Order: sequence, then structure tokens, then C-alpha cells
Amino acid sequence: MGCESVRLARWLALAVLGFSAWAQAAAVDPQQSRIQLALATEPPTLHSARATDTIANFVLSHLMEGLLRYGPDGELIGGVAERWQLNESGARFWLREDARWADGKPVRAQDFAFAWQYALRPETASQYAFIFYPIKNAEAVNRGDMPASALGVRAVSDRELVVEFDGPCPYFLSLTAFMTYMPLREDVVNHWGRRYAADADKLMVNGPYVLEKWVHGAELRLAANARYWDNENVQIRHIDLPYITADPSAQFNLFRDGQIALANLDTGLLDEAIERGFDIHHFQTGALYFLEFNFREGRISANRHFRKAVQHLLNPELLVNKIIGLPGVLPAYSLFPMTVKGLEKPFREEYPVLKVEPDLALARRHLAKAKTELGLAEWPPLMLLSGDSPRALQEAEYYQYLFRRGLGLELRIDQQVFKQRLEKMRRGDFDIVVAAWGPDFDDIMTFADLFASWNDNNRGRYHNPEYDRLVRAAQRSSDAKRRFDIMGRLQALIVDDVPILPTYENASLYVQHPQLHGVRRAVFGGDPSFRDAWIAP
Repeated sequence: MGCESVRLARWLALAVLGFSAWAQAAAVDPQQSRIQLALATEPPTLHSARATDTIANFVLSHLMEGLLRYGPDGELIGGVAERWQLNESGARFWLREDARWADGKPVRAQDFAFAWQYALRPETASQYAFIFYPIKNAEAVNRGDMPASALGVRAVSDRELVVEFDGPCPYFLSLTAFMTYMPLREDVVNHWGRRYAADADKLMVNGPYVLEKWVHGAELRLAANARYWDNENVQIRHIDLPYITADPSAQFNLFRDGQIALANLDTGLLDEAIERGFDIHHFQTGALYFLEFNFREGRISANRHFRKAVQHLLNPELLVNKIIGLPGVLPAYSLFPMTVKGLEKPFREEYPVLKVEPDLALARRHLAKAKTELGLAEWPPLMLLSGDSPRALQEAEYYQYLFRRGLGLELRIDQQVFKQRLEKMRRGDFDIVVAAWGPDFDDIMTFADLFASWNDNNRGRYHNPEYDRLVRAAQRSSDAKRRFDIMGRLQALIVDDVPILPTYENASLYVQHPQLHGVRRAVFGGDPSFRDAWIAP
């Protein structure tokens, strides 16, 4: 090789090394205390009274802070509240003197009272209004039977908030860390009206970060909030989100090329991640995936024999092992995942669920009874609403294959982007939907009341008076053993009546930049959380 060739080879090697160093700096920049990440999808809204999804919860958990928050180890600690009292009749919170909004104004007890009343007003149409129902008169306010001022929450002063309960609520403190319980500034919300939180400049925050930039469909940028009461302990000063993609392969490629600091892995990426020597991290998300049936008038899926046919058709273990194939993902048989706590052990250990075995002959007998009851000459095509990720499509195609081969039914896949899928679920534009639910707070009730008739996240509009009665009884009981006994009956009712068909309990395998530390992966409170994270030199 000649001298010119040697010089060229050296230059190319240096150029590659330089590019690699630049790429790594894009993912993690210690000098600027900056990290780059990718979002699976744009948050449909950042209005804390209207948000319903995990993406919004992730972003809002960095922009906003409630009375309490989750600490580095997942424990409940003070947020805006510096101390509190809880008893069977209510709760009292004392706010920090140095809690501030991003414009420097104090966070007041009135901001919480306004936010909770606002979310409950019928015209707000908050799908999380039910989460306030433990508070006195909340349900009546939400129905429009009482004015918002009748809600059992009162600002005694700027720094003292009193809450009255409708009945005992031992898990109320964990509710206050959820996004719908975040404060709202009445003057800002009223100024922007329906446009509040539609853009970065139409949002007022009080959390560790501010929303510095929001280019819809393209990019978000968060910067440390100089007015935040604990700003000096927020070590990562900038969180850039310049990529929006739900494709795990695309996210992994961005991580591999040094463009983002964290990426989830799917089945096909695990081997490559191991071959490249990346550390593989595991996190049990606590999320339950399920098929949800539509109970609206005229829907075939409202017929119990039809639902029982699908129940005996599907084998969750086969789905997990053959289709999903990701370590840590568990087959699901209950409304309550294995992560849900019981009296002394996991709830499912104390109250084992009846596992319905696949039985094709029985499934076909149920289908024949459904056809007779529905008065059908022929089965019409059924619509399966699904997400648009590669895994979602693979799962939907598997269900399509099962329905055709096992029951002779045509299942048409309606694959939608995240925001549109949520809207179609809200409208009931499906026969069956591939759905999921991650817990909102640290109590079994976060799953139990999901299919109560008053819960707007009950997308299929399941209405069973016995189910409602049991949920009400558990909500009004302070006896832990009685509450869990009721949950055992709810679990059995779900198996018997099949409003949903549990499919799997999700887990996340992911890769993370080696310089990034202190990232909290947790079942509760926006995940992942970078509030207490830092970048090693």
C-alpha cells in the first residue's frame, strides 16, 4: 500500500472514530447534562385532566408534580406536600412554602381544589373522572347532580388542603401521585380554554422540567425548571425527544448508532443486542394485555356464548411462547397480574385463578349456541381493532388465523396509530380490541374498578350489576381481608362472564447507555423516570 493509501486509511479510521464519538455524545452529553430519547408516539394530549395514556403520563410526570410523588426506589414521598395526615374520613395536606409554578407564582392549595373540580365537571369529559370518586360528592358532581363546589375538597389556606372521603380509602395517598390529581392554574386554564396544553407555550407546569419545545408529530424538548423547589437535585438538565417511532427495530438502530440513550427490545432484537455486548435490562411492567369485547347494542361480541367460544379457543401460553417470545412476558389468566399485592403475598398466590383450558370442540359448541341466540344465518365479518406496532400486527394476525381456522370466522384487522386507536376505542368502533392496562396507583382497585359501569376506561361498556356491587363493597370497606375476598369473587366473575380475555402480562427488555444511571423503572408513576437520574463522567 502506497503512502497516500496509508494516509487515506488513517484519515478514514479517524473519521469513523470521530463520528462514533459524536454519535455517543448525541445520546448522552455529560458536559451539557443532556440525554436524547425516542417516544413510541406523540402524546395525544398533555392536559392532565384529560390525558389517559402512558405516553402522556411519562411526559407529565416530568413536567408536573402532585401532592406526593414516587422516590428513587418507588416509595411514596412528598411532592408539593411537605407533610400529610390520612384517616378513614379524609386527608389533610400541608404544602411546601417554596413550591412554585414555572412563572414563579406559588403553588397553592386552591390549584389542587380547582384541578379536581375541573376534571369532574361533566363538560370536561375527563375519562379519569372516576379516579376522584373516593372523595365526598365526586360522583354526583361528575353526573351533573351537584355543582363542582360541592366536592369534598377545601383549601383552608394557600398552603393547607383538606379532603373529605365518601368512605374509607386506604390507598388515597397513592392517588395523589397520579397525573389527573396534578394541580392546575385556574387563570391559565381559563385563558387558553380548549387550547390549554395544546402547545408548549399554552401549558403551565410546576414539576422538575418545563416543555421547552413541541413540534407536533416530530419532536419534544424538556429543560430543567429553574423555579422547581428541588431544582438543585435535578441532575439531568435537558431531555431531548427528537424521534417518534413505535418500531422497536428503529429505536434499537438509533441506540446502536448512539442517537438515543435507552431503547426497548423486541424478540428479534435480543440476539443482536447480546452479540454487540450490550447490557440487557429487565423490567416487569405490571401491565395486563387483553382482548376486550364490545357490549354496545347490536354487537355480536355482547353475546356470552360468543365470548365463551373465544375464551376456549385462545391459549395464552401458546401466544406468549410462540408469537411474542420475549423473556419475562407471562401468560395471563386473570384481571389481576402477578405484580398485584395481596394481604401478605402476591394476590394471585393467595387467590389462585381458575385457568380455562383450550377446548376447540367446546368452543365450537358455544359458537353454535351464539349463532342460534343471535338469529344469524351466516356469521358476518368481525372487526379487530389493533395498534400499529410490528408486535401488535403480529399478534392481530395470530388472532385472525385462530378465528379462521378454529371457528371459521372472518376477523378483519383495523390497524390504527395510537391516537386514532384510542379515539375508536372511546367511540366503540370495534367488535374486539387488543387492549392493555397499566396500574395507576398502588392498590388492587386500580384493576378492579376498570370494568365498573361508571368507569370511562371501560371501553367496551360492560355493565354487570353484580360486578358494580362488588366494586362498591370493596371501595367502602376498610377491612383488608374483606376487600381481598371481594377481589377473589371479582376475579372469578371475569373468568365466568368474559368481559375481557386476558392474554399476557407484559415485561420490558431494554438497553441503556452505560453512562446513564439512576433511571427509575417502576409500575407506578410515569415510566421511565429521569427525575433522579444522572450521567456518569
